[in-house]
Amino acid sequence: MVWGTGNVGRAAIRAVEAHPALKLAAVLVHNPGKVGRDAGELAGLDHGLGIAATDDVDAVLAGSPGAVVYAATGDIRPDEALADIGRAIRAGAVVVTPALYPLYDQRNAPPEFRDPMLAAVAEGGGSLFVSGVDPGWGNDVLPLLISGLGTTVDAVRCQEIFDYSTYDQEDSVRQLIGMGHPMDYEPLMLAPSVPTMVWGGQIRLMARALGVELDDIRETTDRRALTDTVRTRTMGEFEAGTQGAVRFEVQGIVGGEPRIVVEHVTRIHPSCAPDWPVPPDGDGAHRVIIEGRPRIQVTVEATDEGDNRSAGGNATAVGRLVGAIDWLVDAEPGLYDALDVPLRPAVGRLGRK
Repeated sequence: MVWGTGNVGRAAIRAVEAHPALKLAAVLVHNPGKVGRDAGELAGLDHGLGIAATDDVDAVLAGSPGAVVYAATGDIRPDEALADIGRAIRAGAVVVTPALYPLYDQRNAPPEFRDPMLAAVAEGGGSLFVSGVDPGWGNDVLPLLISGLGTTVDAVRCQEIFDYSTYDQEDSVRQLIGMGHPMDYEPLMLAPSVPTMVWGGQIRLMARALGVELDDIRETTDRRALTDTVRTRTMGEFEAGTQGAVRFEVQGIVGGEPRIVVEHVTRIHPSCAPDWPVPPDGDGAHRVIIEGRPRIQVTVEATDEGDNRSAGGNATAVGRLVGAIDWLVDAEPGLYDALDVPLRPAVGRLGRK
């Protein structure tokens, strides 16, 4: 079943429907206006799926779903997300989700996150795999794969470069990231230690895979103001003098140098910070750079829901999670991370509608 029908949940319904080894059993929603609507409609499909959305969590979990895609947000409600996911695991389900950032690197996750999940596994026999919507593969399996093509590796850099005017989540763009706020406003996502809380697990995961010890994890942040007032298609007006671009890094320090870096470069309009890295088409891309010999650069662009780059990023992250479900069902109950779960070909999905 799919729990939540926002940006991630819509993509999850489509991914489950397209996967030959999976069958959609239920869709859970929070918004009363979505209760009773067909899952295909909520997912933006051109046909119904015969599954009516419900808000009855107890009834759905009582049906013992084999797997749950938990697509509800954990950004501002981590305790609630942890409790929801624990309930699903105790019901015996395999759970895949991007919602719990600290569990990206589950082996080194804080006890307050890891211990309740281990207890739920022991009680119910379910499993958990957490991977990000950054997308997760862009900060773990892709850079690690590409690093193996090098003769020597000096540094690994993972970039998300986006025009956020295409992102259909205004609260996150304005409040969490601070676009359109005065420059003295401190967005939650940029507050000290928060980037490390979100992306530090991925830094630690890559360090573990590369066989290096981290001296430290550091953060850098740069912000730019809009020089002109701009109007976006989805979120209205952003005034001159307010925050229009953000660039930050979460750096894994090895031998005193930043060797493993997750970097975000985000704008609300292309005119802001034009000297910073830009995506090839102007909308958005994910890029991995392996500094070394040879120097390797790979840029990935994905679109979904029309020609939307942010939706494409969500869809690929969801594809990674949903594509892992049948593997997790066959594996032993437990907590898993991106180094455990293989990225496999789309068997049975070539040409599938």
